[in-house]
Amino acid sequence: MHSLAVKLTILRMAPAVEEPESSLSLRSRALALWAECDPTTKAQGVRALWEARERHSLHPTPAFALAATAAPAPGRPARPALVPPKDVPSRTPFTLEGRAALLHAIAHIEFNAINLALDASWRFDGLPEAFYLDWLSVANEEAHHFSLLREHLRSLGFDYGDFDAHDGLWLMTQRTAADVVARMALVPRTLEARGLDATPPLQAKFERAGDDRAVEILGVILRDEIGHVAIGNRWYRWLCERDGLDPVAHDAELSRRYQAPRLRAPFNLEARRAAGFTDEEVDALR
Repeated sequence: MHSLAVKLTILRMAPAVEEPESSLSLRSRALALWAECDPTTKAQGVRALWEARERHSLHPTPAFALAATAAPAPGRPARPALVPPKDVPSRTPFTLEGRAALLHAIAHIEFNAINLALDASWRFDGLPEAFYLDWLSVANEEAHHFSLLREHLRSLGFDYGDFDAHDGLWLMTQRTAADVVARMALVPRTLEARGLDATPPLQAKFERAGDDRAVEILGVILRDEIGHVAIGNRWYRWLCERDGLDPVAHDAELSRRYQAPRLRAPFNLEARRAAGFTDEEVDALR
């Protein structure tokens, strides 16, 4: 994987995407940050790009030219080691190491979520400018979540990379790389929406363990994730309308086609409604 500086150099040198650094498009910069391996550089770079978004053009570089310089997967540090999901043990928050391991697992999800949002912001062509800005805004908030969790993890004497993790969240992103409708249906509306269901029970666990800071951070994440899932819902429905698709029927078809995981109760119905799921979709969960 290339560092951010090297990736930016590649983007400047490649004939298909030749742009002076001062005018690199938002999507070019999103790809460079997607490829960045260092977690601190990635998170800080995303937040800085969001703050500077109005100074950069959006569309000059098409996705096919960006993809010509992209690695098969986003940049990530050498640690944590990635293992199959079944090999990541469940942890109790009632010991220091167990609490740190649980926080680490959540931080790893948020780190992956940065890459998921960056991927959406550079990969797909021909969409309204609001689509790219929406996903860059999501990347900015995911970077904030990751930084909050890492700071808390460090306060306990640990750091990101100290525990094994799995890469299950990225698999669906790979499967849907050529289908923006499937991406919107199965990443924000399916995989990320599971976080709406999982967060309140996690908060209760940390509260019983006496970790008020973890409860507070998870509250921030839940609030923002409702907005992220809402963005996925909005663009999924916009794409279905554009393509003449029935959103509910097509979602079921995409779930079968791309082997989406089966959702299981309990569900945070209040949060799902706030994120824009319809009564029909909520009823189907039951």
